[in-house]
Amino acid sequence: MSDAAAAPSPRSPAPGNLFVVAAPSGAGKSSLVNALLELDSHLSVSVSHTTRAPRGQEIDGREYHFIDEPGFTAMVAAGDFIEWARVHGWHYGTSHSAVQRSLEGGADVVLEIDFQGAMQIKQLFPYAVLIFILPPSWDELRQRLIRRGEDQAEVIAQRLANARAEVDQARHFDFVIINALFEAALFDLKTVVHSQRLRYAAQQRNKSQVFAALGLD
Repeated sequence: MSDAAAAPSPRSPAPGNLFVVAAPSGAGKSSLVNALLELDSHLSVSVSHTTRAPRGQEIDGREYHFIDEPGFTAMVAAGDFIEWARVHGWHYGTSHSAVQRSLEGGADVVLEIDFQGAMQIKQLFPYAVLIFILPPSWDELRQRLIRRGEDQAEVIAQRLANARAEVDQARHFDFVIINALFEAALFDLKTVVHSQRLRYAAQQRNKSQVFAALGLD
């Protein structure tokens, strides 16, 4: 299922916080992240590149940067991605320069990626916060994929089969949120983000002048 690239050497902590959100298809990851972005002006999303075609109302540069296979391969060869993987038959990758620029500017960044990419990100950014979104049940996940109305029956079956392996990776994440009721899951996601910002190490990175003035290491 993966053609993931090896992770480069770990990066030094930047002022901004890095949040990584992963989930099986249909668990509600994108809806939760989009709702969080509307509530939190200090949080920005890094738009990934993908070789798959746009779905529904997706717009190039908003949900994803849509790119063909040769173009994606060229970006991999140039080292433009901090992580990339093949998921459900398509390639996905996260731009290194876009993420690093935002973090160094003090912005908090959220990445919507699969668990393969999340593991790569954790190696490269050890201080990244990994969040996994779980569905309340397999039956509910199946119903959500059907209600979405974007995939044929065989594609849905493949996504459910892949979800078994994806859900098993939740144990490697820092936080797990069960998306049974959207409003409750959104509250949990907001809580994780706010709590991370108040951690000593995060405050030390983001408020370095205050810490220095107070003589704190």
